[in-house]
Amino acid sequence: MRSKVVVAALGVTLAATVVTLARVAAQQPAQGVETRPPNATGQAPAFASQTRAPERKSNVAYEVVTVVDGLENPWGLAFLPNGKMLMTERGGRLRVVTADGKMSEPLTGLPKMDARGQGGLLDVVLDPAFAKNNLIYWSFSEPQEDGTNNTAVARGRFVDDATAPRVDDVTVILHQNPLRSAQHYGSRLVFGRDGTLFVTMGDRSVTPGRMQAQNLDTLIGKVARINADGSIPKDNPFAGKEGVRQEIWSIGHRNIQGATLHPTTGELWTNEHGTRGGDEINIARKGKDYGWPTIAYGIEYNGQPITGGITAKDGMEQPAYYWDPVIAPGNMIFYTGGLFPQWKGNLLVCGLGGLHVARLVVEKDQIVGEERLFTESKTRFRDIRQGPDGAIYLLTDHPRNQKDPLRGSLLKVVPKR
Repeated sequence: MRSKVVVAALGVTLAATVVTLARVAAQQPAQGVETRPPNATGQAPAFASQTRAPERKSNVAYEVVTVVDGLENPWGLAFLPNGKMLMTERGGRLRVVTADGKMSEPLTGLPKMDARGQGGLLDVVLDPAFAKNNLIYWSFSEPQEDGTNNTAVARGRFVDDATAPRVDDVTVILHQNPLRSAQHYGSRLVFGRDGTLFVTMGDRSVTPGRMQAQNLDTLIGKVARINADGSIPKDNPFAGKEGVRQEIWSIGHRNIQGATLHPTTGELWTNEHGTRGGDEINIARKGKDYGWPTIAYGIEYNGQPITGGITAKDGMEQPAYYWDPVIAPGNMIFYTGGLFPQWKGNLLVCGLGGLHVARLVVEKDQIVGEERLFTESKTRFRDIRQGPDGAIYLLTDHPRNQKDPLRGSLLKVVPKR
């Protein structure tokens, strides 16, 4: 009889132990996809899940199809209503691409641009009323006579001539302040739901530019917001004020190369490059200061602290998410299509340095999970777009074998058959 009691007691003890261990396991943070140590030691996130969100695998079967290969630094992509696409190559070429991969000759009519370093022809978007007016917009590095240059935005009327496509009636509608640099131009173009145009601009990767990212008399290190003709929206945060660039929407940015609208709130979400650590996802809100270079995660390229080495300050916004080490983000989208229901509502972020696309699970304004996609391609992902068919289109700017750094591709991701 005693042995039965002892066995029963042991059973209760073992059961209690299992429950206790389960509770302990539940309290442990889930493993994130990033396992390398951060570059910056001693920095703590401002809130849970601000960095190294737990891995959330979606187990989606997909296949990656090459639409066009042999491209030279492709940068931006826009879908035309007739099933064709407009595609930029940073060296200065804007082309029409068909769904089966046929490319036009470069469009004529574009203004001169400075294609040194990270400069050249960058993003391209269609006017919201393109079906009626055929207007397109593009960003580029604009050369000045004194050897400086700046990010600029132009618009023109697209003429889809089968033998000689071109852009007519070209007007430059935005000029950033010029600097002597060949880096950190930004630059993504996103139309808001109200028809205004958001333009992201970098700090130009030089000390004079970096220190102007929080100054209001310059567009260096800013998100700008303009009307489609380049005029100033009356509800911009600094509209009507003297001594400031009235195009400013938000300040304190380093180098924004990704931007998209949240499908529910309509707010502008952006990403920007950090130094060694500190790539950020931000919700770019009206009149807000995102801190660069006063606050930042990560460290300088030389291993020293950034500015004062602080990551937070009153009056400056925290990133919604950051990476340390960096992934060097390209463009990003919220996926809203039907081909990949498991990814619906997720934020998909190109990784140039990371050689992947980061799938971020978003709940309200927070990132709660991360997965790394398309790693098998082993390539730098520059731009990502959702096609009218719900497929995901990607621009890469070097080949899978990395032997020819000028060779890139337009890829299409569809469900695996």
